[in-house]
Parts: sequence; C-alpha cells; structure tokens
Amino acid sequence: MTRFSTLLTRAVAALVLGSVFLLGGCHMFGGGTKGTVNTAQMKGKFDTTIEAYKEGQFVIDGAVLSAIDAGSHFAYLKDTGKLPKTVLLLPSDDSKIRKVHLQYLARMSIDYGFTAYYDNGGQLTEINAINTKARALQDHHAPVKIDDGQQCKTAAGCDSVDQAAQQQH
Repeated sequence: MTRFSTLLTRAVAALVLGSVFLLGGCHMFGGGTKGTVNTAQMKGKFDTTIEAYKEGQFVIDGAVLSAIDAGSHFAYLKDTGKLPKTVLLLPSDDSKIRKVHLQYLARMSIDYGFTAYYDNGGQLTEINAINTKARALQDHHAPVKIDDGQQCKTAAGCDSVDQAAQQQH
C-alpha cells in the first residue's frame, strides 16, 4: 500500500513539473498569445514597406502615389518578376493608417497576390481582403480651387453690372 502511494506521488509530481515547463515555454516563446507580433521586431522581414499618406495615398520608395499609381507600381513589379510576397503598411509622419488605406491595400493584395500586413497600434495584423471589404482603386483628386475671375473683388458682393463685366473679360 505504501509503495502505491509513493508511485502515485512521483507520477503526480512529474505531471505537475511537466505542466510547469510546458506553460513556461509557451509564455517565454509567445505561444500563448493570439498570434500578434510586435511590428518593430518584424519590420525588416518584409519584402516591401509602404507608408499611409493623406487622403488614401501611399508613400512608396519616397514618392507619394495615389491608389491607382500604387496599383500600377505593383503591376510593373509583377511584369518584371519582382513582385513582393509580403507588404507592410506603416503610418507616416503626416498621416495614420485609415480604413481607406486598408481597403485599397486589400484590393491590391487580391489583384497581385501578395500578403499585406499593417501596423495596428504596434501590433502586426494581416489584412483580410474579405473582412476589409476591398474597394476599387481610385486616383487622387486635389480640391478644386475657384479661379480669381469667378470671385467678386468687393466685400459688399457682386451686383449684376460687376458680373457682366467679369464675364466679358
């Protein structure tokens, strides 16, 4: 009877010790997390890194490109056989990553077959094209400025005589 309890005690102790090592290994090597990785650690492991810019534009290799131009850039890389397999989207100094950036990059990842990731508050997140609702690429249109000939020169406003004079010029 004494022998059985000693054997049982040793088996339980070995089981507890094995569990401690297993859980310690998961915690130490990140196996217990949800699959998120710190972006700063992984930045150099991507084939291409681009930055989000204002109004849905991207900064690629130092140049500000609209979504259509960025798509053309990846089409060129595909034609030359230099298409990246992984692309990382980072916020720039001028703009944070917005939903429109994710939608455009999701469309490009579908069209050109690369895997896209983005910096989500310091955590690396893959862009899922289905959940992101990829949108068609669009060109950037700068805000329209009114020509000086269409504005009145006086603070009181234009009367019909001023408007007629402006139309003749």
